[in-house]
Amino acid sequence: MTSGARGWRCRQATFLGAATEPGRFPVPSLPEIAFAGRSNVGKSSAINRLVGRRGLARTSSTPGRTQQLNFFAIDDRLVLVDLPGYGYAKVSKAARDAWRPLVESYLGTRGTLAGVVLIVDVRRGLEEEEHQLLDFLAVLSVPVLVLATKIDKLNLGERTKALRTLAAAAIPVVPFSAVSGIGVADVWKTVAEWARLRSLRPARQRG
Repeated sequence: MTSGARGWRCRQATFLGAATEPGRFPVPSLPEIAFAGRSNVGKSSAINRLVGRRGLARTSSTPGRTQQLNFFAIDDRLVLVDLPGYGYAKVSKAARDAWRPLVESYLGTRGTLAGVVLIVDVRRGLEEEEHQLLDFLAVLSVPVLVLATKIDKLNLGERTKALRTLAAAAIPVVPFSAVSGIGVADVWKTVAEWARLRSLRPARQRG
């Protein structure tokens, strides 16, 4: 991962492992950045664009394979954690309910967690499940960045309106496009700062 005036850029991404049950996570070491989002907002595409690896986050593209957390080491500087996609209508309610304790266990107890990037379709904005997640993270005092993806699908006027609506939630927002690369540098700037701040504090378990 290189750094500079425009932020960091990923050089190498390595799969570390996956977790399908609460508490069965890889041994914590580096600062971790979690990526969350609905199954249809382009989370995989956004992650792949950020790391420059087309197939890195392929597991989240298939609803049947999203019942796990995937951990990737980024240049031995931080760990990217791909959380299960949620809100997919064709997955049973029982399956969706099973994901919640897995994700909440990770977010609530992982001492190396440095921040969460919440990916939303800019055309849909924040919906009920996003607000629930934001409330949960606020209680945990976990930093959050909203990544407003698919920004390239809106004209200038539509972008302004959609971003203004997202800004009302008082959470930092980055307009993003996995197609054009808009927002990549801004996301890495935030992630780099989160990782730096996390590395300055001893890891601890959250109660």
